[in-house]
Amino acid sequence: MKKILFISMLLSFSIISACSDKEETPKVPSKPQEEQKTNEPNKSQEAHQSHENQQEPTKANKGNTVASLTQTSVLKNIKSQLNTNLPITLPKGLPISDGTFLTATTKSEVNQVEILFFESNKYLPINDPKLKNSKTATVIARLVVKQYKNAKEANEQIAFMNFSQNGGQEVDLGYNIKGYQDAGAGSLWTGWNEGRWAIETHTRTDNPEAGVKLAKQAVQFLETHMLPIPKQNGFARLDVYKSGSLIVWQDENLVYTLDSIKEPLKALEITTAFYH
Repeated sequence: MKKILFISMLLSFSIISACSDKEETPKVPSKPQEEQKTNEPNKSQEAHQSHENQQEPTKANKGNTVASLTQTSVLKNIKSQLNTNLPITLPKGLPISDGTFLTATTKSEVNQVEILFFESNKYLPINDPKLKNSKTATVIARLVVKQYKNAKEANEQIAFMNFSQNGGQEVDLGYNIKGYQDAGAGSLWTGWNEGRWAIETHTRTDNPEAGVKLAKQAVQFLETHMLPIPKQNGFARLDVYKSGSLIVWQDENLVYTLDSIKEPLKALEITTAFYH
C-alpha cells in the first residue's frame, strides 16, 4: 500500500512540474502595431515635401534675380551722379561675368558725358579711386553721349550708308538679308542694312571667311534682339580682331558712341540693351 501511495505522489509531483514549466515558457511577442506604422513611409508628408521642393526657386534663378536688382540699382546710381541736364538713356543692363559686380566712372561736361563701365570681383562704388588701377576692375565698355546744336549736325557724325547702292560682291547672310563686300588696303568689309542701321564687319583680306561668319552671327542675333531706334540713323562696325568695334547712333541732337568693347557680339548685346 505504501508503495502504491508513493507512486501516486510521484506522478502528481511530475504533472505539477510539467504544468509549471509550460506556463513559464516565454512567448515571442510580435511587433506592436504602432511600431510597424512608423517604419512605413508617410505618403502625406512625402507629398508635402515634394510640393515644397517644386515651389522653391532654383539657385540659378535666385542668382539672376539678385544680379538684375544689383545692376538696376547701379545704373540708377550712375545716372544720378552724372550731374547733367542731357536727356540720356542708359542700358537696362550689361553682360558681366558670373560672380562680378558692375561699377563705373563718370565724367560730365556742359554738352557731353562719358561713362566707363567696369566689372570687378568685389563691390566698388561709382567713381571709386581704385578703379584707376587696371588690376582692380576690367573695362566692359565706354559710352560717350554728346549734344550737338541741332539734329542735322548730329546726323553728320553718323557714317551711314546704303550698301546696296554702293555695290560690291553680294553675299547671303541668311534671313533674306544680303551683304555686300568691299576690300581695300588689306582689309575686307561685309556690310548690310537693317532699318535705319548700317552694319559692317571688318577682317583682313587673308581671312575673308571670318568676316562673313561674324556677319551671319550678327544677323542671327538681331533676329531676336532689337537695336535702339535711331533718329535718324545708326552705324555699327564689328571687328573680327576685337580691336576696333564701334557703334554710333543718333537721337535727335544727341549722338551715342559705344567703344572699348573687345567682343564684337558683346558690342551688339550692349547696344540692344538701350532699346526701351
